[in-house]
Amino acid sequence: MAKNLEMSFLLDFYGPMLTDKQRDVVELYYNEDLSLAEIAQHSGITRQGVRDSIKRAEAQMLECEERLGLARRFREISGQLEQIVDLAKDIERWGTRYSVPVEILTKAEQIARIASSIDQ
Repeated sequence: MAKNLEMSFLLDFYGPMLTDKQRDVVELYYNEDLSLAEIAQHSGITRQGVRDSIKRAEAQMLECEERLGLARRFREISGQLEQIVDLAKDIERWGTRYSVPVEILTKAEQIARIASSIDQ
């Protein structure tokens, strides 16, 4: 299950680097949850051909991720943005408790809003 999610995630980043046929086969396998036989019938190739295509595409996507690290970097940035939002909300909460100037509360609210919009 975790491998399926990871491959689906990598497909979002590196799918355009695959051939059209590889991308279609991998998408059907991981995103549509079709069996090798169903994909073979749909694509007009053998079940073994489907398996080979998936394995080649997986290897390509993993190699791209190893070299470029786009998916890893995306996860890191998303996590950091969540931390920024949480910290800004902490400032807002403390501000209501400890009489922090309105300007600081307004800026904290803006930071939280901007960080949330970037993460989407």
